[in-house]
Amino acid sequence: SQRSPAAIAASLKRSAERSLRRKSSPYRSAMSMLTFYINRAGSNLPDKRRRVLERAKTELRKAFGRPVT
Repeated sequence: SQRSPAAIAASLKRSAERSLRRKSSPYRSAMSMLTFYINRAGSNLPDKRRRVLERAKTELRKAFGRPVT
């Protein structure tokens, strides 16, 4: 599924906020999910897909109103 970084971020934000199995903030939880997914897929992730996912991190920061570095 070639979804936009913004769409991925929105989806992660939604699931993180709904999740009942969560210790830290929804933001940290969502960022962890994304990072875990990227790391787990490892080198099997096509470059294009990886770039979309990396950009989703920025979108996630925006969605949660975090400073974008």
